This record gives sequence, C-alpha cells and structure tokens, in this order.
Amino acid sequence: MSPSADPRLTRLRERRASLLARRTAIPRSAELRGDTELNDVESREFLSVTEDLARIDDRIDEIEAESRRGLPSEGAHLASTVRSRISVNEPRTYTRGNGRSYLQDLARVKLGMDDGTAIERLQRHAQDVSETPEFRDLNRTDGNGGYFVPPLWLMSQFVELARAGRAYANLVTNQPLPPGTDSINIPKVATGTTTAIQTADNGAVSETDLTDASVPAPVKTIAGQQDVAIQLLDQSPVSFDEVIFRDLTADYATKLDVQVISGTGSSGQVTGVRNTANIETVTYTDASPTVAELYSKIADAVQRVHTLRFMPPTVIVMHPRRWAWFLAATDTNGRPLVVPQAGNPQNAIATLGAVAAEQVVGQMHGLPVVTDPSMPITLGAGTNEDVIHILRASDLLLFESGIRSRVLPDVGSGTLTVRLQVYGYLAFTAARYPKSIVEVTGTGLVQPSF
Repeated sequence: MSPSADPRLTRLRERRASLLARRTAIPRSAELRGDTELNDVESREFLSVTEDLARIDDRIDEIEAESRRGLPSEGAHLASTVRSRISVNEPRTYTRGNGRSYLQDLARVKLGMDDGTAIERLQRHAQDVSETPEFRDLNRTDGNGGYFVPPLWLMSQFVELARAGRAYANLVTNQPLPPGTDSINIPKVATGTTTAIQTADNGAVSETDLTDASVPAPVKTIAGQQDVAIQLLDQSPVSFDEVIFRDLTADYATKLDVQVISGTGSSGQVTGVRNTANIETVTYTDASPTVAELYSKIADAVQRVHTLRFMPPTVIVMHPRRWAWFLAATDTNGRPLVVPQAGNPQNAIATLGAVAAEQVVGQMHGLPVVTDPSMPITLGAGTNEDVIHILRASDLLLFESGIRSRVLPDVGSGTLTVRLQVYGYLAFTAARYPKSIVEVTGTGLVQPSF
C-alpha cells in the first residue's frame, strides 16, 4: 500500500486540518473582541492544539517512513512524541545577542550563498511565529503570504531611535487589513427614519425611509529601501542589516502617523484627519494669545463633539510645544496654571500627569492630553501655526498589514550590492463620523515664546 492510500494517513490529515482551523480561530476571537493578547484559557488551548499538531505531523512522518522502509510503528511513535514535546520548548531562532542575523540569513538565501543552515533557520523562525501565542505581539504581521516575518525583538527596536513615533495612529481603532482588497468600503446610514407625535387616534404615523451610503478607505502603500554592499553584510562586526532595518521601520512608523493626521488623499496618500470633509473647526484669532482664551476655545471644541456627535470626545492631541506653552503659563502672582497632578492642585486649568513623550502627559477638561510631534507646526499665513485636535478616537479606523521585508540581489548584482526593502499597506478613514473631530486653529496658535 502506498503512503497516500493508507487510511490512517487520511484520518490524520483530516484531523490535522480540523486542528489547524481551530488554532487559527483562537487569535481571531481575541481580535474580534478588541484584545491585543490571548487570555490564559486561549493561551493554554493554543499551546495544546499546537502540541497536538506536532504529534500528528510526527505520526504522519512515521507512517510514511514505515511504509517506505518497514520501520516499527510504536517505537517510532514514542520517539516522535518525545521530540514533539521537546520542540515546543525550543528557544526562538532569532533573539537579540545570539549571533544570528535574520536579514543576513535572508540575504544569503536570496544570493544563493546558503549552505542549507540559513534557510533552515528562516523556516524554523516561520514556525516559531505561527505556532506560539507571542506571534500576536508582531503588530498584525500575517506571515503566511510567501514572505518571511521579521522577528519580534528586531521589530521592537525602532522605538529606541530618535524619530517621531505614531502616537496619533495608536489612539484610533486599529484593525488588521483584510487580504485581497485594494479598498475597504464601510456602510453608513446617510439619512435615518423619523418618529413624531400621533396627532389623534388612527392618525397618520410618521414614516421616513432610511437611506444608506458607504465610506471608502483605499489601501495605500508605505515602503522604503537601502542598497548595501554584500561585504558589509558579511564582514561587519555588528549586524548592520539590523541597523538598517530598524531605521527603515522607524521612519515607516513616522510616515504612517503623518498619513493619519495629514494625508492629502492624493498622490498615493490616504485621506488623513485634517483633510477629511466636514470635520468641525474652531478658529482662535488673536495677535496676543493667552492660555485662558485658548482654554475656552478647547471647551467649545469639547461641547461641539457632544452636541454634533452625541457622544463624548476621548482625547486631546497637540504638539509638544503647545503643551509646553500651557506648562509655562502663570497667573498674575507667578503661580503656574498647569501643575503636577500628584500635588492635588486647586483651580488648575489642567494637570501634568507625566513628563513623557508621545503619550498621555496630563489632562484638560477631564480629557487625557497626548502630545505628538507629527502634528503640523507650519500652518497659517506665517507658516508658524500649529493645531489642536479634540476627538472621539474610537470613531476613526486604521487598517494595517504587517511590515514586510525583502532582500533583492539582482538590482546590484554587478557591483555585489543588495537591496534591503520594507513595505506595508494601510487604509484609513475618519469619515464615518466627521463631527467626532474638532480642530482648533488660527493665529492664536503661532509659535509660542518662552
């Protein structure tokens, strides 16, 4: 009997397909409820299903080997069970400081310089990513589309570089970008139904037909690359490919954040918050701006979200220089208007929560204040104005693919040059509820002096 005709293999393969579908559904359920990590029950189930898959794979190999070579089944099955239990606890293939370079291995495979060990490590790493709960920490990296997934520790290093991050983009609702689409169209109720007082018994009942529309979010691409000499990858005492990759991913994060805030909607850009039609605007015009006057304008912005969206705003976003202006302001007696929250302040217009960057730094009008250096500061006639956004961040949708990496040897093969490339896809819309967003702008937000 050939291995393919063995009924045991048929049953095992059916069981394997069922377990694989079950394992795939576990992280999906976490994503649907908005969690970024598996809970304890899901983690245990994920590991249990993974061990079962490993045992089934070993059993399939064993039966196929038995058919070809006549090996005894039970002894081989016991050995494969031991192997599968050990393999679950193997260390990750690429960890910081273990002397292995992910991109160098990728380059060696692409250049045909591999002795078999590099591709083995890449394949083992791909299995690491797909078979452990930690793969969700890779920030929506799918990893099953014919490309290799950068290891987690390499991905996380970009936050240490001196570049603006993605504070604004992290505030909005983040979802994985669905595969196989170049535009996401979100249904929206355009005009609603009505009710009214019935003027008398048996009188006419109000009836208005609901109409609908859709909000498009085209899929766009962010990409970057660097050409390097093969000698640099081979002979550098440090893993220089990691330096390049970290820098590319750092700039990727910055550019994505800028797209969410200020994307123009043309020339390959998404339509960012500032260019979304029908958002609210509060204009503060003043040649001698004061903190008290701007404070009132922000209060106006807050009430507009309440009044027009019928839900509360959730956050205030401003440039770090504008928050510093608030911190520097004093009353007529020289006392600061914004004081540390830990001091139980009295009559403060805002409180300082933390000396931090690109995250919550304090509160104003009962809302958290987040600073983001990607907020524009070159607006207005004098190209020196910034803006403040008051928004209900959960109404904004950002769809992201994972950051993908490639090594391209052909473009510089004549000079022993390889191209390291990263790219990813995004779709964004703030048009579901444009009245969730209020922009405070005007000459009252010129560059402050301290």
